[in-house]
Formats: sequence, C-alpha cells, structure tokens
Amino acid sequence: VQLQASGGGLVQAGGSLRLSCAASGLTFSNYGMGWFRQAPGKEREFVAVRWRNVNANYANSVKGRFTISRDNAKNTVYLQMNSLKPEDTAVYYCAAIRSPILSSVYQPEYYNYWGQGTQVTVSS
Repeated sequence: VQLQASGGGLVQAGGSLRLSCAASGLTFSNYGMGWFRQAPGKEREFVAVRWRNVNANYANSVKGRFTISRDNAKNTVYLQMNSLKPEDTAVYYCAAIRSPILSSVYQPEYYNYWGQGTQVTVSS
C-alpha cells in the first residue's frame, strides 16, 4: 500500500492550498481517507476524514475553512484549505482507516496506512 501526498508549500495568511493524496495497493472505496497534521513539538492531530458517500468529519479548528473530498475513480483524496492561518503550519499527512467506528477516526493509532507527509507553511 502506498499513499503519496503532495501540494504543500508556502502561502501567506488568508491564502489557499489544495493537498492531494493518491492511494495505491488497497481497495480505496473500503477505506475512510483522512488528513492529520503535526506541528513542531506537538502531537499529530486530526484534521478531517471522509468515507465514500458519507458526510465528512472535521476538527473544530478547520471547520468552515477546509474541505475534504475524494475521487474514487482516481483513488485520490483532496484537502482544500482556504483562509489559512499561521497556526495551520504543519506537516500534513494523509491516512487510510478501515474501521467504520466514528470514535476511532480522531485517533492516529486506528489508521492502517500513512503517507509520507507534505509541509504547509503559512506566513503572517
């Protein structure tokens, strides 16, 4: 299984970025696809997750600014990030989760596969 994240970069506060994560080696439709982020000196934190044909879940800190979507034909999940803030600066990771239990999606230990991460830096 391979998850390849891309799309990170440097952006000014208020700007936008779109992250992509291409998955291979798994039955994409059977997995929830999520995004986590980790800032220096902090724990990895949940950002968003989406299953096929199911509403998405978001962290309160990104709700209304970020949108997660997936293209099941391309085995790809996206994270559209708008109105970026300096506190959004982190390495962003995509991940795949098999468990359908809602409470598990917020915890990184329940995810089965991880991508390599992509750096997002938001300048003030």
